[in-house]
Amino acid sequence: MNEHEQEPMERLLRRAMLPVPNDVEWGRDLWPEMLRKLDEKPMQVPWFDWALAGGVLGLMALFPASIPMLLYCM
Repeated sequence: MNEHEQEPMERLLRRAMLPVPNDVEWGRDLWPEMLRKLDEKPMQVPWFDWALAGGVLGLMALFPASIPMLLYCM
């Protein structure tokens, strides 16, 4: 893109974007809320996810030729 083509694109972008004022005050700090979420109970994995993972591992152990197919599907 040369300078001649760039000028109209730049004008369109400047017109589409709203100016951001320098004196913006954010409503609240999100970091304490994030820390609170991290301190909550850890995520629990449902039993059927473990059963599915075990089934896939069993399939790979019984039929090693299926490994490339399983990796391709992921």
